[in-house]
Amino acid sequence: MNRPLCSKGFCWLGLLPALALMLCFSTAALGANSIRGSVRNQSRGEPAAGDDVILVRLDGEMQEEARAKTDAQGAFILDVQHPGKPYLVRVFHQGVSYDQQASAGQALSIQVFDSAPQVRGITGTIEILRTGTNGNLLHVSDMVEIENASSPPLTQAGERTFEVYLPGNATIDSVLAAGPGKISVMISAAPVPGEHGHYTVSFPLRPGATKFAFNYDLPYEGHVAFQTRHAYSLQQLAVVIPPAMKFSSRSPAFELLATGNNRYQVHAANQLRAGEGPEFEVSGPGAFPPVGDRAPSHQVFQSPASPNPTQSPPARAAVPSPAIIDSRLKQIQPPSQSLVLGGVTSVLLAACALLVWRARKERSFSPTQSVASRARQSNRPQPDGKL
Repeated sequence: MNRPLCSKGFCWLGLLPALALMLCFSTAALGANSIRGSVRNQSRGEPAAGDDVILVRLDGEMQEEARAKTDAQGAFILDVQHPGKPYLVRVFHQGVSYDQQASAGQALSIQVFDSAPQVRGITGTIEILRTGTNGNLLHVSDMVEIENASSPPLTQAGERTFEVYLPGNATIDSVLAAGPGKISVMISAAPVPGEHGHYTVSFPLRPGATKFAFNYDLPYEGHVAFQTRHAYSLQQLAVVIPPAMKFSSRSPAFELLATGNNRYQVHAANQLRAGEGPEFEVSGPGAFPPVGDRAPSHQVFQSPASPNPTQSPPARAAVPSPAIIDSRLKQIQPPSQSLVLGGVTSVLLAACALLVWRARKERSFSPTQSVASRARQSNRPQPDGKL
């Protein structure tokens, strides 16, 4: 026998809205203590089932807090123990990690890709070689951006995913890398036996842009000659030096960029093929621009917000300090220590973004022509370098 909804002046119908509201609150509270998400294999256009998912708390030290596996639909859920803390979700697919910053209650959509030792469609976009003196040393920060435009999209992974050629007498200070997720990591470079200055790295080249920064020192007695060499073709090579230093090259490929900034000068060459590139020499003393520089716009390498940005001496590139963490997570740096190849370099990259634009607009002109002569021939005003 069914009980009446209303009896003796008491109506159960009045409780239904309250019960529904309590259910919503309990569901919301449960969601606030977890991070849900889905993982999709973009190489195959289907959910990524069976991938390992790790929840890392970014709280001073890197701490693994939870693990899960994606189900048949690529979905996962991770329990959060400290809802007020920042987190990173790392998905492993075919031995390559894909990271995304997250917070409690957030729903994520993470893309992964199949891996291969060699992938077609990888080219270089820009290389910025920045120098400054420090006593009897010349400090160099060599920054390279690589674009993976493979189709279907694949990650190039293995022991030698990228090669770099440094001067034979270079002493490496640090190597940083940032994938498309814009999370920086400190990595190591392995020397190639019998080839001074030739190094390889094993950082995966995921679809999209990957940035490397090789920071090293050279003995300096007033001048240093560079013989450039590139693993991939480059749209742009830019040499950035302090205004007091001098730049010289026998190659007609270089031209001086009008940046509108008197704190550094930029000499650039466009459309370089893989292999040996133009030679150049820098001479004279000069320190790096101040660390506090920021780009007014078009920040090519954007770093995540950091309440306590790392500071370093002017003659050094700012680098994160190594974190002592679990071997499975040894590459991650917390946001308060991270540098996604940003800061000072964002100013330089913003200036060099003009070169990319100009090269694409003026490919029909000879590289030996000056900026002024190009402006006269095209009957257009000369670029002033402002972005």
